[in-house]
Amino acid sequence: MADPKGFLTTPKQLAERRPVDVRLRDWNEVYVERSLLPIITKQAGRCMDCGIPFCHNGCPLGNLIPEWNDLAYRDDFVGAIERLHATNNFPEFTGRLCPAPCESACVLGINQDAVTIKNVEVTIIDKAWDRGGVTPQVPERLSGKTVAVVGSGPAGLAAAQQLTRAGHTVVVYERADRIGGLLRYGIPEFKMEKRHINRRIEQMRAEGTRFRTGVNVGEDITGQQLRERFDAVVVAAGATTARDLPVPGRELKGVHQAMEYLPLANKVQEGDFVESPISAKGKHVVVIGGGDTGADCVGTAHRQGAASVTQLEIMPRPGEERPGHQPWPTMPMTYKVTSAHEEGGERIYSVNTTRFTGDEDGNVQELHLVEVEFKDGRFEPVPGTERSIPAQLVTLAMGFTGTDVKNGLVEQLGADLDARGNIARDGRFATNVDGVYVCGDAGRGQSLIVWAIAEGRSAAAAVDKYLGGKTPLPAPIRPTDRPLVV
Repeated sequence: MADPKGFLTTPKQLAERRPVDVRLRDWNEVYVERSLLPIITKQAGRCMDCGIPFCHNGCPLGNLIPEWNDLAYRDDFVGAIERLHATNNFPEFTGRLCPAPCESACVLGINQDAVTIKNVEVTIIDKAWDRGGVTPQVPERLSGKTVAVVGSGPAGLAAAQQLTRAGHTVVVYERADRIGGLLRYGIPEFKMEKRHINRRIEQMRAEGTRFRTGVNVGEDITGQQLRERFDAVVVAAGATTARDLPVPGRELKGVHQAMEYLPLANKVQEGDFVESPISAKGKHVVVIGGGDTGADCVGTAHRQGAASVTQLEIMPRPGEERPGHQPWPTMPMTYKVTSAHEEGGERIYSVNTTRFTGDEDGNVQELHLVEVEFKDGRFEPVPGTERSIPAQLVTLAMGFTGTDVKNGLVEQLGADLDARGNIARDGRFATNVDGVYVCGDAGRGQSLIVWAIAEGRSAAAAVDKYLGGKTPLPAPIRPTDRPLVV
């Protein structure tokens, strides 16, 4: 156990965020760099080393959380990174981006503040990078087998790294111009600087993974060609078909999907543009959708100099305490103030958009909404609550409905879809097509980064066994596993 009295004597302390007026002037991560170093050993010491560590139930990766908490408390960060990498290929991604269901399941969180697991995790990996403790793990020998991985998001990268280390020749195909999937172009720089992706890609290249960017699988190379050229195929194409809003005025200029808006802002940071082709500068911005993607749009609009930012959510405002029907150790729906919300703007709950109106040139100018209440399984408008708000740029951040390779790659492969429209797979992540596997959001539907990495690792183990008859690779989950969320 770390500190036997740590949870009694040490108050919870989080990473320090940079002042709002400072961070809005740049696109760097919002946290003060290395602000965790002076406090992290004591924070790790708050871990109680429970007899049954329910944080394991919250995390699909099977992270050895009490073990690396103990090692971090004892300032053994070499041992801590070994434990962390034993279950997670990319802790610098999850430590920055995951909503931490492990913390919701922390036993200490039953009656006080949970252990700051994410902060400990990100400190361990950042220290490892700083000290040269993250090096390529080149396989001792090659198997002679080849694997194609379609998609370079967290699921695809995890599968590719595991299979490369197992000795297979792995080629990752990405339709964008850079590797990373939504990590690259869906996550703003202020949440995760892309240098974290870049150095992982260099590590993977050194291990032997090959990357092919600008290749739209299904068009530039067909599913049949993949099957002919490779011994196995892993489809990790994500769930990037965005949910639309079919209301009058949707066709007006200035109404965009979030994944049309956010990637362009990231491309500015990559040096591709001086200014984003879709910019919030000087505009009244409305973000429809109250989740993480919506918050990303809010923070991006602030940095682009929006005149105002309003975020709309059809659901009621969550409470600040865990609801009674969402008991520990589930991940509750509670009111959260992200770094983007700290920076300004207005959040409006229990409203639905009815239409957009524009000017004579076809540019959106106003959004019309109505308050709603949930009755008999549906949202009903409240009479007399209709109103309009200024809207010169609207981003739709209402989630995703499935993978967008259904009409190309999936048909070419001959893969089946499940009832939800995702690519169907069995208990081994295998599709109905021999040698073709699926992992991540393409098979699971829209989910968290930890589930993507866990699925990538598990699918890699299944592919390795398919190719060689057995596998030493860990498989943390099955496709039927579900998070502790209600």
